[in-house]
Amino acid sequence: MPASPVLSACPGCAAQALLTAALCQEIARLHAEVKRLQAQLSQTSANSHKPPSSDPPNQERVRMRELSTRQRGGQPGHPGTTRALLPVKEVDELHVCQPTHCMNCGSSLTGSDPSPLRHQVTELPPLQPAFIEYQLHALRCGSCGVMTRAPLPEGVSERAFGPRLQALVAVLSGAYRLSKRNIQHLLADCFGVELALGSISALERATSEALQEPVAEVRRFVLQQPVVHVDETGWREANQRAWLWVAVTHTVTVFLIRLSRGSQVAKELLGEGFAGIVVSDRWSGYRWIPTKQRQLCWAHLIRDLRQMAETEGAAAAIGEALGMCARQLFHWWHRVRDGTLQRTSFRVYVAQLRQEVRALLREGALCEDAKSAALCRSLLQHEPALWTFVRREGVEPTNNPAECALRHVVLWRKGSFGTQSRAGSDFAERILTTVATLRRQQHNVLDYVTTACAATLHHQLAPSLLPLAVTITGKDLRKVA
Repeated sequence: MPASPVLSACPGCAAQALLTAALCQEIARLHAEVKRLQAQLSQTSANSHKPPSSDPPNQERVRMRELSTRQRGGQPGHPGTTRALLPVKEVDELHVCQPTHCMNCGSSLTGSDPSPLRHQVTELPPLQPAFIEYQLHALRCGSCGVMTRAPLPEGVSERAFGPRLQALVAVLSGAYRLSKRNIQHLLADCFGVELALGSISALERATSEALQEPVAEVRRFVLQQPVVHVDETGWREANQRAWLWVAVTHTVTVFLIRLSRGSQVAKELLGEGFAGIVVSDRWSGYRWIPTKQRQLCWAHLIRDLRQMAETEGAAAAIGEALGMCARQLFHWWHRVRDGTLQRTSFRVYVAQLRQEVRALLREGALCEDAKSAALCRSLLQHEPALWTFVRREGVEPTNNPAECALRHVVLWRKGSFGTQSRAGSDFAERILTTVATLRRQQHNVLDYVTTACAATLHHQLAPSLLPLAVTITGKDLRKVA
């Protein structure tokens, strides 16, 4: 009897084999999708770039440093601080309190204490606005019959509000994040001043114009700085997606609001020919900057390494090893800042650590986890930018200055939902730049903004926001185009 045909040649079996292969491929795809979604669900502010506010309530904050076992407050032996007393001649009111009878037997007391116990109370006087009226007379000429009305004196606003009130409105908005409605209520409750919401917007626009030149001067100043920290965060302008950029130097801070997160805004902020060091995260908008002029933020990197350590297989071990290297690096760096480790010794230690990190990155670039491998390849490509702070003094390993500058902005954005026009964005840029810069220099914000608003009434430029005696190649920055 002839042999039966080979089963694999059966059309039904071939179709079932194809179906099985397709199902296996689909199972593998779904398994990868489940793994990706599980990794996404496990993301927190500790292992990703999500903000801490997005963490679930039961999420325990991961700290880079061990928690101290000391109790809160002043420690034993701490000298403490007390409010210094003003000299008697400088107090506004002086009340002499003398006992009249003995607290023990009730006998009358006479005389005075040569060194009485001094107790001073600081109080605010009743806040009353000053209403100033200008009566502009109009007189008719006896010769030609033309009526001539007297003009306002020099420095008097044509609006119904003076420069200090105008500055206070802008500062309450830009420095203290009050909404226009809350500004309206505060002025009425504390000062007895009634303002319409439209008047508050008008005063903000006027203040924006007064700050235009000083802020432009600060932007030119940033282009010449040796080290600049840059970052960006989301914004809304006229119901469109926008981005707020920040550049932080040792003495000034600059903000920009643009509808793009692309490299052209970074070039506008820093200048295409920027010659200093840029400290930033690994966002692609900064890739035009030469690697030797960059310092990548290690705080961002540590979060990525923590997420890598939470994967499976070889990638987890590599991520854990890289995390240990980062912790060792920061231990040495904190000693350098504290003065307990010489920078020359620090450089020797880091040279050995750098070889270990490079070897781990090369190993991680070949691991099976695609995301971890991509991270390691990216870090290898920009590896010199991880160590710029080691060879250049004045450079920090993290981008904390820029991130701290954005915290105030993020809180303002959450309450205001951004700006409603380009003019509103101009005001936000200028008042934020002014407030952040003055606070870095420890100057009074309200006094400066008041002076700037008063200067426009005298047709003068507002005072400079730059630190004293700052020049570019010996030239006054106001004369630089």
